[in-house]
Amino acid sequence: MKYHAYTSRTLRTIPQLAALPAERIEEMRVVASVLPFKVNSYVTGELIDWDRWQTDRMFELTFPRRGMLSPEHYDRVLGSGLDPQVIRRVRLELNPQSSDQLANAPDGLSGIQHKYAHTLLFFPAQGQTCHAYCSYCFRWPQFVGMDEMKFASKQADELVGYLRAHPYVTDVLFTGGDPMIMRASVLERYVRPILDAPDLGHVTIRIGSKALSYWPYRFLTDPDAGELLGLFREIAASRLLAFQAHLTLPVELRPPVVAEAIAAVRATGAVIRTQAPIIGHINDDVDIWVRMLQKEVRLGLVPYYMFVERDTGARHHFEIPLERALEVYHGVVSSLSGLAHTLRGPVMSASAGKVMLEDIVTIGRERFFVLRNLQMRDASRNGAVRFARYDPAARWYDDLEFVDPARPEMQPIMLER
Repeated sequence: MKYHAYTSRTLRTIPQLAALPAERIEEMRVVASVLPFKVNSYVTGELIDWDRWQTDRMFELTFPRRGMLSPEHYDRVLGSGLDPQVIRRVRLELNPQSSDQLANAPDGLSGIQHKYAHTLLFFPAQGQTCHAYCSYCFRWPQFVGMDEMKFASKQADELVGYLRAHPYVTDVLFTGGDPMIMRASVLERYVRPILDAPDLGHVTIRIGSKALSYWPYRFLTDPDAGELLGLFREIAASRLLAFQAHLTLPVELRPPVVAEAIAAVRATGAVIRTQAPIIGHINDDVDIWVRMLQKEVRLGLVPYYMFVERDTGARHHFEIPLERALEVYHGVVSSLSGLAHTLRGPVMSASAGKVMLEDIVTIGRERFFVLRNLQMRDASRNGAVRFARYDPAARWYDDLEFVDPARPEMQPIMLER
């Protein structure tokens, strides 16, 4: 199959949209002027049920819809005739830098985030797009021309220099966008200096990608697929190569070509871990997660994280109550064998760090959320168990009121950032 991408500019040329109502396509056009849109011929041809597009979850995952913008934002953009200045102001009102991402960037290094002591995120400039975009993506500002908020670097020497200056960093996560959009030779340009540095032998290479499900041919028939897998083998031979696959729906694992791509990547020695957020309208359902994780385990994948939708972009459309996310998580793990219990969740990647919601308990006459710090900006707080007043409307970390459950009448604990 030949890869062909569609963007907001070529939206109307997607063959399958010819059967959709004109007003629905116009709504897509308006939303896609604010939030990024990109899909490809593999996704449209293999993963979406066009006979049921109104309720198809893969369609919801990749195509914009009116509800992704508030009525006020939608009407403002439409009424302006899609004026770029109006669009920019709307984008700025959508919390484009959620969880204080800019605060994670070391001074002068625009392509690096270093939030957790042992893990460094690197954004290769050539990898700051994807084979297709997820409608709920929290990194949407990377793709809409908001250059002052974009993370990207072409400087492999800066990456190596930073690692040497911070020898306690053990993991480098190549992220984006999607690093698998790059040619193998470009990826090697960033990885090679790490592989060839004897003093960096302790550094694990991670690659965050959705290519396994959005373009599996990347690992099979793309012109440099063999070169890419060869690079994977070399990395895995000298250190751990952790491939972090983003999988949201079980249908993404249905085509036989995906199993072939997974087998090819695993044959290099790479370990494939999977993660996704739990998202309203898309996968906030126990059965969906159970079917997906069962297939993942059969294919040799390791379930990793169930995230909570971040407070950015179209969050009002996709977010669900934390209580519901916890309910789904508990329903999922209780329906699966221990091999899938490596899944941790629901996890919020907030300003303070990764915080997991573990349970809801009653102490005295009051209910509390029980949370555990997984990885925090302040590493001394890792592992701590914390309590927040139960709130059925809470959808994100900032909605929580942390307290000492032994004395809940006391002033709330200050929300840490």
